[in-house]
Amino acid sequence: MPQAAGKPSFGKIALVGKLGSPEIAASLRELVAFLKQRGCETFLEKETASESGERGLDYAAIGGKADLAVVIGGDGTLLAAARNLVLHRVPVVGVNLGRVGFMTDIGHRDMQDGIAAILEGKYKVEERTLLDAEILRGKESMLRTLALNEAVITKGAQGRLIEFELSLDGEFVYRLRADGVIVATPTGSTAYALSAQGPILHPAVPAFALVPLAPHTLSARPVSVSDKSVIEIHLKHAQEARAHFDGLALANLQDGDRIVLKRSSDTVRFVHPPGYKYFATLREKLGWSEAPTKPE
Repeated sequence: MPQAAGKPSFGKIALVGKLGSPEIAASLRELVAFLKQRGCETFLEKETASESGERGLDYAAIGGKADLAVVIGGDGTLLAAARNLVLHRVPVVGVNLGRVGFMTDIGHRDMQDGIAAILEGKYKVEERTLLDAEILRGKESMLRTLALNEAVITKGAQGRLIEFELSLDGEFVYRLRADGVIVATPTGSTAYALSAQGPILHPAVPAFALVPLAPHTLSARPVSVSDKSVIEIHLKHAQEARAHFDGLALANLQDGDRIVLKRSSDTVRFVHPPGYKYFATLREKLGWSEAPTKPE
C-alpha cells in the first residue's frame, strides 16, 4: 500500500493503555512524541488520559475521529478497546506489554519500528469474527452484546453443576450436566477455550468451537461448527449460573433462560505490521518447536 511521500497511512491515531502501569505510561509518552514527529494527530482514550490528569476522548468520540487505535498492554486491554470500537470500524493494533499476547503482535522493543512501518503503508488488515449474543427470559431480552473471544455459560458460587440443552439451527445436539460450556470464535480459541482442551481455529476458518467445561460424562467432547449456525443454549437447572462475554459483560441466569449466539455482521479489524505470521505467533506463545531450517 504505497503512500505519498511524508504522508502517514493513518493521520489521526487514538492511544489506549492499561491503567496503573508506569511502564505503559512511559510507553504512551514515548509513542505520543514519536507520532507527533511523524506528523500524526493523537488522542488519548478517556480513562487512559485520566492517569496523567489530561482530558481524553470516550470511545464514541474516538470512533468519529480516529483512523487507527494503538493499544499498549496485553490481550485484555486490546479486547476491551476492540469491543468498544468495532461499531465505528476503527482498526486496532496492539503493542504487547502483557504476559502472552496472541493479539498484541508488536513487541515493546519493536514499538517504534512496527508503528513506523504501518505509517509507511507496510501492513495488512485482518478481519476477525464476532459473536452476537442475546439472553432471552421468556419474550424479554435481558442482555444483547458482542464477544470477540467467547461466550461462557458457567456455574455459580455454590459450585453445583448446571444442566442445559444445546441446539444448532433448531436441531437438538445434546443435553448436558457440566460446570458450563464455552462458545469460542477463532480468536477466542487460543484463550479460555484452549485451557479447556478446545481446538485451535485458524482465524480464516468460518467456525465456532463448542467446548464443554468439566462435563458429567466421558463422551462429551469439543465440537467445531459452522459460524453460519445459530447456537441456542436452553438452561434447565441453573442455580446461580452466569453468562460471561469476553469476561467483560456479565449476567446472572435463571432456569428457562435461553442464550442465543450467532455470527455478528460486524467484524474487528486488526492491523498487522510486516512479518506477522499466525503460526509463528503460535510457536512463540505456546512453546512449539522452531521452524525447520533449510539445508545448506
